Amino acid sequence: MTNTRKVEIFSAGCPACQETVDLVKRIACPSCDVSVLNMNDDGVSQRAKTLGIHRVPAVVIDGKLADCCSISAPDEQSLRAAGIGNAI
Repeated sequence: MTNTRKVEIFSAGCPACQETVDLVKRIACPSCDVSVLNMNDDGVSQRAKTLGIHRVPAVVIDGKLADCCSISAPDEQSLRAAGIGNAI
């Protein structure tokens, strides 16, 4: 079992994306390994497609697109329910 939760934020660098980056970083705990991925990078955008990302910002937790990101913008309650901020 791993001691970290891999949290990836897919961003295009827009103000809405920055709000999500700030939110995730604010609620993340020491168990969260947070990285921001630039959708302007071809490799990142290809990976986003394989994960089912159709809009940004999007948050992926341990390789799975957060449920809130498939239907709307990320929000604190949904991200916390997905495990962000909860120590492992």
